[in-house]
Amino acid sequence: MLKVAIDQLICPACCGALVSGENGNINCKNCGSYYPVIDDIPVLIDEQKSLFKLASFVNREDTFFVKSPGLRDRIYAMLPSLSRNFWAEDQFAKLRTLIFSNSQRPRVLVIGGSILGDGMGKLRADASIEFVDSDVAHGELTQIICDGHDLPFKDEQFDAVIAQAVLEHVADPGRVVAEIHRVLKPGGHIYADTPFLQATHSAPYDFHRFTHIGYRRLFAHFDRVVLQAAGGPGHVLAHAWENFLVSVSSNRNIRGALIIFARLSAFWCKYLDLLLNKNDYALHSAYGLIFIGRKRVSRLSLNEIMADASQL
Repeated sequence: MLKVAIDQLICPACCGALVSGENGNINCKNCGSYYPVIDDIPVLIDEQKSLFKLASFVNREDTFFVKSPGLRDRIYAMLPSLSRNFWAEDQFAKLRTLIFSNSQRPRVLVIGGSILGDGMGKLRADASIEFVDSDVAHGELTQIICDGHDLPFKDEQFDAVIAQAVLEHVADPGRVVAEIHRVLKPGGHIYADTPFLQATHSAPYDFHRFTHIGYRRLFAHFDRVVLQAAGGPGHVLAHAWENFLVSVSSNRNIRGALIIFARLSAFWCKYLDLLLNKNDYALHSAYGLIFIGRKRVSRLSLNEIMADASQL
């Protein structure tokens, strides 16, 4: 049994209706495209437009996440972290209030939802919210595999869409945001959490960084509810220290030792942001940015975007 009802889905290639095919797979009635189903999870990837291939999911290959970390990664995981999103839980609580203002039984699409995002625990514990978890990776929460550039959902299906640590990893964030806008119900909400002053990570799937003004322009089809720093200068300082140290040597063992030293010596810097993020200037030197927006019909003009950003 599919984890997402087929009548809610469309073909990512042509937007046609989907039907069950032979051996439990899915076919498009319009263009004849074929999509596999793996462990009840439909894999709706258009290979002509996506970086990902159907065979990778059929063969259960690592796509975005490496599922079996090595000894070095397990050691790093035991060290104090240089980052902590102190603000996500409060902002998800705000999102919850917003979505229940529109619906008693809200549906929420999570893009990049194969794992639980930072601060989402309490929101996910609410049994009155229906979550649809999508990703380009198999994972403990994955219900559907799809590419955010071509979301395989009918128009106006969701009360909210969450894209946490996603938009830096897509080739065309404008296209992904347009798809989010399309699948949201009128008055629906977007929650996005995306880096600004961060080094490359999850290579090769790391494409973009956003200033707060650029971020506001990206969401020009949304009214701003929240735009704030998610990690400020303290986070930036800690990670800059680690990035500086690991650039000293190309020897893998030396770099590993320097990472350990960096995390033990700079983990405390993140706590400075509990104070620094109260300053409006934190947006100009943020480690990342949180945006919550409400779907609007018309796009804001560039002048309106600049006027809105100047209020921050």
